Amino acid sequence: MEDRPTMTAYMQKNQPLTPVSPLLPVTLPHVCEPIPPLPMTPPDADEVLDAASNEAALRTGLHVIWTAKDAVEYMWDLLHSDPVAQEGFMNAVNIISRTIHRGGKLIVSGIGKSGKIAKKVEATMNSFAIRSVFLHPTEAVHGDLGIIAENDALLLFTFSGRTQELSALLQHIPLHHPLLVITSHTHPSTCPLFAGRPLSNCVLLPAPIPVSETTSFGVPAPTTSTTTALVLSDALAIAVARRLYPTPADVFHKYHPGGAIGATVQRNGPRRMGDIAVQVADVPIAQKHKHPLSGPTLTALDILLAAARSPSGWVRVSSDTIIAPRQIQKLGSPEQLDYPVHTLDDDVVVEKGDWISVPAASTVEEARRWIEDMRVSERGRTFLREGTVLGIVDARGEVSGVVEIEDVIELESSHAMAD
Repeated sequence: MEDRPTMTAYMQKNQPLTPVSPLLPVTLPHVCEPIPPLPMTPPDADEVLDAASNEAALRTGLHVIWTAKDAVEYMWDLLHSDPVAQEGFMNAVNIISRTIHRGGKLIVSGIGKSGKIAKKVEATMNSFAIRSVFLHPTEAVHGDLGIIAENDALLLFTFSGRTQELSALLQHIPLHHPLLVITSHTHPSTCPLFAGRPLSNCVLLPAPIPVSETTSFGVPAPTTSTTTALVLSDALAIAVARRLYPTPADVFHKYHPGGAIGATVQRNGPRRMGDIAVQVADVPIAQKHKHPLSGPTLTALDILLAAARSPSGWVRVSSDTIIAPRQIQKLGSPEQLDYPVHTLDDDVVVEKGDWISVPAASTVEEARRWIEDMRVSERGRTFLREGTVLGIVDARGEVSGVVEIEDVIELESSHAMAD
Protein backbone atom coordinates (compact mmCIF):
# COMPACT_ATOMS: atom_id res chain seq x y z
CA MET A 1 0.00 0.00 0.00
CA GLU A 2 1.27 3.45 -0.87
CA ASP A 3 2.45 5.57 2.05
CA ARG A 4 -0.28 7.89 3.27
CA PRO A 5 0.35 11.40 4.61
CA THR A 6 -0.03 11.60 8.36
CA MET A 7 -0.71 14.65 10.41
CA THR A 8 1.75 13.43 13.05
CA ALA A 9 4.65 13.81 10.64
CA TYR A 10 3.35 17.20 9.59
CA MET A 11 3.07 18.35 13.21
CA GLN A 12 6.58 17.10 14.02
CA LYS A 13 7.82 19.09 11.15
CA ASN A 14 5.76 22.21 11.76
CA GLN A 15 4.79 21.55 15.50
CA PRO A 16 -35.73 -0.15 55.69
CA LEU A 17 -38.93 0.21 53.51
CA THR A 18 -41.28 3.18 53.34
CA PRO A 19 -45.04 2.44 53.45
CA VAL A 20 -47.34 2.93 50.48
CA SER A 21 -48.89 6.40 50.47
CA PRO A 22 -52.37 6.14 52.07
CA LEU A 23 -55.44 6.96 50.02
CA LEU A 24 -57.09 10.30 50.78
CA PRO A 25 -60.50 10.00 52.51
CA VAL A 26 -63.53 10.81 50.41
CA THR A 27 -64.94 13.04 53.19
CA LEU A 28 -63.03 14.93 55.81
CA PRO A 29 -63.58 13.90 59.45
CA HIS A 30 -65.75 16.09 61.68
CA VAL A 31 -63.73 18.52 63.77
CA CYS A 32 -65.20 18.77 67.26
CA GLU A 33 -63.39 21.94 68.21
CA PRO A 34 -62.38 24.78 65.92
CA ILE A 35 -58.71 25.06 65.12
CA PRO A 36 -57.28 28.24 66.63
CA PRO A 37 -56.26 30.78 63.99
CA LEU A 38 -52.59 31.04 63.16
CA PRO A 39 -50.82 34.35 63.72
CA MET A 40 -50.81 36.62 60.68
CA THR A 41 -47.29 37.81 61.33
CA PRO A 42 -44.15 35.76 61.95
CA PRO A 43 -42.56 35.80 65.40
CA ASP A 44 -40.11 38.55 66.19
CA ALA A 45 -36.67 37.78 64.79
CA ASP A 46 -34.99 38.34 68.15
CA GLU A 47 -37.09 35.50 69.58
CA VAL A 48 -35.78 33.10 66.92
CA LEU A 49 -32.24 34.05 66.11
CA ASP A 50 -30.69 33.47 69.52
CA ALA A 51 -27.47 31.63 70.09
CA ALA A 52 -29.14 28.46 71.37
CA SER A 53 -31.38 28.09 68.32
CA ASN A 54 -28.45 28.76 65.99
CA GLU A 55 -26.43 26.03 67.65
CA ALA A 56 -29.39 23.67 67.42
CA ALA A 57 -29.72 24.41 63.69
CA LEU A 58 -26.04 23.71 63.16
CA ARG A 59 -26.25 20.44 65.08
CA THR A 60 -29.23 19.42 62.93
CA GLY A 61 -27.33 20.15 59.75
CA LEU A 62 -24.30 18.21 60.93
CA HIS A 63 -26.52 15.29 61.97
CA VAL A 64 -28.17 15.12 58.54
CA ILE A 65 -24.82 15.20 56.73
CA TRP A 66 -23.30 12.62 59.06
CA THR A 67 -26.32 10.35 58.57
CA ALA A 68 -25.97 10.65 54.79
CA LYS A 69 -22.25 9.83 55.04
CA ASP A 70 -23.00 6.71 57.09
CA ALA A 71 -25.60 5.63 54.52
CA VAL A 72 -23.18 6.06 51.60
CA GLU A 73 -20.49 4.11 53.48
CA TYR A 74 -23.05 1.39 54.20
CA MET A 75 -23.89 1.19 50.49
CA TRP A 76 -20.18 1.13 49.59
CA ASP A 77 -19.62 -1.81 51.95
CA LEU A 78 -22.55 -3.61 50.32
CA LEU A 79 -21.27 -3.07 46.78
CA HIS A 80 -17.74 -3.97 47.88
CA SER A 81 -18.63 -7.27 49.51
CA ASP A 82 -22.11 -8.48 48.52
CA PRO A 83 -22.24 -10.72 45.41
CA VAL A 84 -25.85 -9.76 44.65
CA ALA A 85 -25.05 -6.05 44.65
CA GLN A 86 -21.91 -6.58 42.61
CA GLU A 87 -23.66 -8.73 40.02
CA GLY A 88 -26.49 -6.21 39.76
CA PHE A 89 -24.14 -3.30 39.16
CA MET A 90 -22.08 -5.12 36.54
CA ASN A 91 -25.20 -6.38 34.77
CA ALA A 92 -26.62 -2.84 34.72
CA VAL A 93 -23.47 -1.49 33.08
CA ASN A 94 -23.55 -4.27 30.49
CA ILE A 95 -27.25 -3.80 29.70
CA ILE A 96 -27.08 -0.02 29.33
CA SER A 97 -23.94 -0.21 27.19
CA ARG A 98 -25.48 -2.87 24.97
CA THR A 99 -28.69 -0.83 24.68
CA ILE A 100 -26.79 2.22 23.44
CA HIS A 101 -24.73 0.13 21.02
CA ARG A 102 -27.95 -1.25 19.51
CA GLY A 103 -29.36 2.21 18.92
CA GLY A 104 -31.70 2.10 21.91
CA LYS A 105 -32.00 4.46 24.84
CA LEU A 106 -32.40 4.35 28.61
CA ILE A 107 -35.89 5.15 29.93
CA VAL A 108 -35.68 6.49 33.50
CA SER A 109 -38.74 6.88 35.71
CA GLY A 110 -39.83 7.54 39.25
CA ILE A 111 -42.49 9.41 41.22
CA GLY A 112 -42.17 12.13 43.86
CA LYS A 113 -38.66 12.76 45.17
CA SER A 114 -37.45 9.61 43.41
CA GLY A 115 -38.70 11.13 40.17
CA LYS A 116 -36.54 14.21 40.80
CA ILE A 117 -33.50 11.96 41.18
CA ALA A 118 -34.45 10.15 37.97
CA LYS A 119 -34.54 13.46 36.08
CA LYS A 120 -31.07 14.33 37.33
CA VAL A 121 -29.77 10.94 36.23
CA GLU A 122 -31.33 11.45 32.79
CA ALA A 123 -29.40 14.71 32.44
CA THR A 124 -26.13 13.16 33.60
CA MET A 125 -26.45 10.22 31.22
CA ASN A 126 -27.13 12.51 28.27
CA SER A 127 -24.05 14.58 29.12
CA PHE A 128 -22.03 11.45 28.38
CA ALA A 129 -23.93 10.66 25.16
CA ILE A 130 -25.77 7.84 26.94
CA ARG A 131 -29.13 8.59 25.34
CA SER A 132 -31.75 8.79 28.10
CA VAL A 133 -35.34 10.00 28.43
CA PHE A 134 -37.39 10.64 31.59
CA LEU A 135 -40.85 9.04 31.52
CA HIS A 136 -43.37 10.20 34.12
CA PRO A 137 -45.23 7.05 35.21
CA THR A 138 -48.63 8.76 35.26
CA GLU A 139 -48.20 10.59 31.95
CA ALA A 140 -46.95 7.33 30.43
CA VAL A 141 -50.35 5.66 30.60
CA HIS A 142 -51.89 8.76 29.03
CA GLY A 143 -49.94 8.54 25.78
CA ASP A 144 -46.28 8.91 26.66
CA LEU A 145 -45.68 5.16 26.39
CA GLY A 146 -44.96 5.98 22.77
CA ILE A 147 -41.42 7.08 23.63
CA ILE A 148 -40.44 3.47 24.43
CA ALA A 149 -38.82 1.85 21.42
CA GLU A 150 -37.99 -1.78 20.70
CA ASN A 151 -34.37 -1.76 21.94
CA ASP A 152 -34.85 0.45 25.01
CA ALA A 153 -34.10 -0.46 28.64
CA LEU A 154 -35.78 0.87 31.79
CA LEU A 155 -34.24 2.25 34.99
CA LEU A 156 -36.76 2.81 37.81
CA PHE A 157 -36.24 4.62 41.12
CA THR A 158 -38.30 3.51 44.12
CA PHE A 159 -37.08 3.11 47.69
CA SER A 160 -40.00 0.91 48.73
CA GLY A 161 -39.92 -1.19 45.56
CA ARG A 162 -43.70 -1.22 45.49
CA THR A 163 -44.65 2.23 44.21
CA GLN A 164 -48.16 1.90 42.83
CA GLU A 165 -47.62 4.20 39.86
CA LEU A 166 -44.59 2.22 38.72
CA SER A 167 -46.42 -1.09 39.17
CA ALA A 168 -49.23 0.27 36.96
CA LEU A 169 -46.68 1.42 34.37
CA LEU A 170 -44.97 -1.98 34.16
CA GLN A 171 -48.26 -3.65 33.26
CA HIS A 172 -47.91 -1.95 29.87
CA ILE A 173 -44.19 -2.64 29.28
CA PRO A 174 -43.36 -5.75 27.20
CA LEU A 175 -41.37 -8.35 29.12
CA HIS A 176 -38.44 -8.31 26.70
CA HIS A 177 -37.37 -4.82 27.85
CA PRO A 178 -34.59 -5.06 30.47
CA LEU A 179 -35.75 -3.70 33.84
CA LEU A 180 -33.26 -2.07 36.22
CA VAL A 181 -34.46 -0.89 39.65
CA ILE A 182 -32.63 1.23 42.25
CA THR A 183 -34.35 0.38 45.53
CA SER A 184 -33.84 -0.45 49.21
CA HIS A 185 -34.28 -4.17 48.54
CA THR A 186 -31.11 -6.23 48.66
CA HIS A 187 -32.32 -9.31 46.75
CA PRO A 188 -34.39 -9.50 43.53
CA SER A 189 -36.76 -12.07 45.02
CA THR A 190 -38.09 -9.52 47.53
CA CYS A 191 -38.73 -6.63 45.11
CA PRO A 192 -42.45 -6.44 44.24
CA LEU A 193 -41.78 -4.69 40.92
CA PHE A 194 -40.16 -7.85 39.59
CA ALA A 195 -43.30 -9.93 40.19
CA GLY A 196 -44.56 -11.45 36.96
CA ARG A 197 -41.40 -10.58 35.01
CA PRO A 198 -38.54 -12.97 34.12
CA LEU A 199 -35.78 -12.44 36.71
CA SER A 200 -33.24 -13.11 33.98
CA ASN A 201 -34.25 -9.76 32.49
CA CYS A 202 -34.42 -7.89 35.82
CA VAL A 203 -31.51 -6.17 37.55
CA LEU A 204 -31.56 -5.08 41.20
CA LEU A 205 -29.37 -2.15 42.22
CA PRO A 206 -29.52 -2.09 46.05
CA ALA A 207 -29.47 1.34 47.71
CA PRO A 208 -30.61 0.61 51.30
CA ILE A 209 -30.06 2.85 54.30
CA PRO A 210 -28.86 1.51 57.68
CA VAL A 211 -31.29 3.63 59.75
CA SER A 212 -34.75 4.75 58.69
CA GLU A 213 -35.31 8.46 58.13
CA THR A 214 -38.04 8.43 60.79
CA THR A 215 -35.56 7.11 63.32
CA SER A 216 -32.87 9.56 62.22
CA PHE A 217 -34.92 12.75 61.90
CA GLY A 218 -38.36 12.03 63.35
CA VAL A 219 -40.02 12.32 59.92
CA PRO A 220 -40.09 9.92 56.92
CA ALA A 221 -39.03 12.66 54.50
CA PRO A 222 -36.93 11.27 51.59
CA THR A 223 -33.46 12.52 52.49
CA THR A 224 -30.94 9.79 53.17
CA SER A 225 -32.70 7.43 50.76
CA THR A 226 -32.58 9.87 47.86
CA THR A 227 -28.91 10.60 48.59
CA THR A 228 -27.94 6.95 48.27
CA ALA A 229 -30.00 6.59 45.08
CA LEU A 230 -28.27 9.61 43.58
CA VAL A 231 -24.79 8.42 44.50
CA LEU A 232 -25.40 4.94 43.10
CA SER A 233 -26.84 6.26 39.85
CA ASP A 234 -23.91 8.66 39.40
CA ALA A 235 -21.55 5.70 39.86
CA LEU A 236 -23.55 3.84 37.22
CA ALA A 237 -23.35 6.75 34.75
CA ILE A 238 -19.56 7.09 35.06
CA ALA A 239 -19.06 3.33 34.75
CA VAL A 240 -21.18 3.16 31.58
CA ALA A 241 -19.40 6.18 30.09
CA ARG A 242 -16.04 4.52 30.64
CA ARG A 243 -17.35 1.33 29.06
CA LEU A 244 -18.63 3.13 25.97
CA TYR A 245 -15.89 5.68 25.35
CA PRO A 246 -12.09 5.57 25.68
CA THR A 247 -12.05 9.20 26.86
CA PRO A 248 -15.36 10.10 28.55
CA ALA A 249 -14.05 13.59 29.35
CA ASP A 250 -13.91 14.42 25.64
CA VAL A 251 -17.50 13.25 25.18
CA PHE A 252 -18.67 15.26 28.20
CA HIS A 253 -16.96 18.44 27.03
CA LYS A 254 -18.41 17.99 23.55
CA TYR A 255 -21.96 17.95 24.91
CA HIS A 256 -21.36 20.61 27.57
CA PRO A 257 -20.05 23.71 25.76
CA GLY A 258 -22.05 26.19 27.86
CA GLY A 259 -21.91 27.50 31.43
CA ALA A 260 -18.96 27.49 33.76
CA ILE A 261 -17.88 24.01 32.63
CA GLY A 262 -17.85 25.02 28.98
CA ALA A 263 -16.01 28.24 29.79
CA THR A 264 -13.38 26.27 31.68
CA VAL A 265 -12.83 24.02 28.67
CA GLN A 266 -12.45 27.05 26.39
CA ARG A 267 -9.96 28.64 28.77
CA ASN A 268 -7.99 25.43 28.85
CA GLY A 269 -7.47 25.60 25.11
CA PRO A 270 -9.12 25.43 21.67
CA ARG A 271 -11.30 22.61 20.48
CA ARG A 272 -9.39 19.48 19.54
CA MET A 273 -10.06 16.75 17.05
CA GLY A 274 -10.90 14.32 19.85
CA ASP A 275 -13.70 16.70 20.91
CA ILE A 276 -15.52 16.56 17.57
CA ALA A 277 -14.85 12.91 16.72
CA VAL A 278 -17.58 10.28 16.62
CA GLN A 279 -16.47 7.24 18.61
CA VAL A 280 -16.13 4.21 16.36
CA ALA A 281 -17.46 1.94 19.11
CA ASP A 282 -20.66 4.01 19.15
CA VAL A 283 -21.34 3.55 15.42
CA PRO A 284 -23.90 0.77 14.80
CA ILE A 285 -23.10 -2.08 12.41
CA ALA A 286 -25.70 -2.51 9.67
CA GLN A 287 -27.75 -5.70 9.89
CA LYS A 288 -29.53 -7.63 7.18
CA HIS A 289 -33.27 -6.87 7.30
CA LYS A 290 -36.19 -8.72 5.76
CA HIS A 291 -37.95 -6.43 3.30
CA PRO A 292 -39.45 -6.69 -0.23
CA LEU A 293 -36.07 -5.88 -1.80
CA SER A 294 -34.26 -8.32 0.46
CA GLY A 295 -31.57 -10.43 -1.14
CA PRO A 296 -28.77 -12.66 0.05
CA THR A 297 -26.39 -9.77 0.75
CA LEU A 298 -26.39 -6.46 2.61
CA THR A 299 -27.92 -3.69 0.48
CA ALA A 300 -28.03 0.09 0.40
CA LEU A 301 -31.48 -0.05 1.98
CA ASP A 302 -29.99 -1.87 4.99
CA ILE A 303 -27.47 0.97 5.30
CA LEU A 304 -30.24 3.58 5.24
CA LEU A 305 -32.21 1.70 7.91
CA ALA A 306 -29.13 1.53 10.13
CA ALA A 307 -28.41 5.24 9.57
CA ALA A 308 -31.94 6.13 10.70
CA ARG A 309 -31.16 4.57 14.10
CA SER A 310 -27.65 5.95 14.34
CA PRO A 311 -27.42 9.09 16.57
CA SER A 312 -24.36 10.30 14.64
CA GLY A 313 -25.48 9.24 11.15
CA TRP A 314 -22.41 7.02 10.70
CA VAL A 315 -22.84 3.31 9.89
CA ARG A 316 -20.35 0.45 9.96
CA VAL A 317 -20.58 -2.35 7.42
CA SER A 318 -18.09 -4.38 9.45
CA SER A 319 -15.70 -3.73 12.33
CA ASP A 320 -13.17 -2.18 9.91
CA THR A 321 -15.44 -0.66 7.24
CA ILE A 322 -17.48 2.50 7.63
CA ILE A 323 -19.78 4.83 5.70
CA ALA A 324 -19.92 8.55 6.54
CA PRO A 325 -23.20 10.51 6.79
CA ARG A 326 -22.60 12.57 3.64
CA GLN A 327 -22.03 9.43 1.62
CA ILE A 328 -25.15 7.79 3.06
CA GLN A 329 -27.20 10.78 1.92
CA LYS A 330 -26.23 9.94 -1.65
CA LEU A 331 -27.87 6.49 -1.44
CA GLY A 332 -31.44 7.76 -1.34
CA SER A 333 -32.44 7.25 -5.00
CA PRO A 334 -34.95 4.38 -5.50
CA GLU A 335 -32.83 2.58 -8.08
CA GLN A 336 -29.96 2.29 -5.59
CA LEU A 337 -31.86 0.69 -2.72
CA ASP A 338 -31.30 -2.90 -3.82
CA TYR A 339 -27.62 -2.36 -4.66
CA PRO A 340 -25.38 -4.79 -2.75
CA VAL A 341 -23.04 -2.87 -0.48
CA HIS A 342 -19.96 -4.50 -1.95
CA THR A 343 -20.79 -2.94 -5.34
CA LEU A 344 -20.77 0.62 -4.01
CA ASP A 345 -17.83 2.90 -4.78
CA ASP A 346 -14.76 2.96 -2.57
CA ASP A 347 -15.56 6.59 -1.79
CA VAL A 348 -18.79 5.41 -0.15
CA VAL A 349 -17.61 2.35 1.78
CA VAL A 350 -14.23 3.21 3.31
CA GLU A 351 -11.99 0.54 4.79
CA LYS A 352 -9.98 1.30 7.92
CA GLY A 353 -6.73 1.10 5.99
CA ASP A 354 -7.87 4.11 3.94
CA TRP A 355 -8.68 6.35 6.90
CA ILE A 356 -6.22 9.24 7.24
CA SER A 357 -4.71 9.33 10.73
CA VAL A 358 -5.01 12.54 12.76
CA PRO A 359 -3.98 12.81 16.45
CA ALA A 360 -6.89 13.41 18.82
CA ALA A 361 -4.82 16.00 20.70
CA SER A 362 -4.35 18.22 17.63
CA THR A 363 -6.60 21.25 17.41
CA VAL A 364 -9.24 21.60 14.73
CA GLU A 365 -7.40 24.64 13.40
CA GLU A 366 -4.15 22.67 13.10
CA ALA A 367 -5.99 19.91 11.24
CA ARG A 368 -7.54 22.42 8.84
CA ARG A 369 -4.18 24.03 8.10
CA TRP A 370 -2.65 20.61 7.49
CA ILE A 371 -5.44 19.65 5.08
CA GLU A 372 -5.11 22.90 3.16
CA ASP A 373 -1.31 22.63 2.98
CA MET A 374 -1.49 19.03 1.77
CA ARG A 375 -4.12 19.86 -0.87
CA VAL A 376 -1.67 22.20 -2.56
CA SER A 377 0.02 19.13 -3.99
CA GLU A 378 -1.65 16.70 -6.37
CA ARG A 379 -0.83 13.82 -4.02
CA GLY A 380 -2.54 15.62 -1.15
CA ARG A 381 -5.60 16.37 -3.26
CA THR A 382 -5.86 12.65 -4.00
CA PHE A 383 -5.62 11.47 -0.42
CA LEU A 384 -7.55 14.36 1.14
CA ARG A 385 -10.34 14.70 -1.39
CA GLU A 386 -13.99 15.25 -0.56
CA GLY A 387 -15.43 12.29 1.36
CA THR A 388 -12.16 11.38 3.06
CA VAL A 389 -12.56 9.76 6.48
CA LEU A 390 -10.17 11.01 9.16
CA GLY A 391 -9.27 8.36 11.75
CA ILE A 392 -8.71 10.03 15.12
CA VAL A 393 -5.82 8.45 17.03
CA ASP A 394 -6.12 8.55 20.82
CA ALA A 395 -3.38 8.66 23.45
CA ARG A 396 -3.07 4.86 23.30
CA GLY A 397 -2.22 5.00 19.63
CA GLU A 398 -5.53 3.43 18.62
CA VAL A 399 -7.99 4.82 16.07
CA SER A 400 -10.98 5.34 18.35
CA GLY A 401 -12.89 8.06 16.46
CA VAL A 402 -13.80 9.26 12.97
CA VAL A 403 -14.44 12.67 11.41
CA GLU A 404 -15.51 13.63 7.91
CA ILE A 405 -12.94 15.90 6.31
CA GLU A 406 -15.70 18.36 5.35
CA ASP A 407 -16.60 18.80 9.02
CA VAL A 408 -13.13 20.14 9.79
CA ILE A 409 -13.25 22.69 6.97
CA GLU A 410 -16.83 23.79 7.67
CA LEU A 411 -16.35 23.95 11.43
CA GLU A 412 -13.32 26.20 11.22
CA SER A 413 -14.95 28.35 8.54
CA SER A 414 -18.00 28.93 10.75
CA HIS A 415 -15.78 29.83 13.68
CA ALA A 416 -13.85 32.32 11.58
CA MET A 417 -17.09 33.99 10.45
CA ALA A 418 -18.33 34.16 14.06
CA ASP A 419 -15.07 35.74 15.19
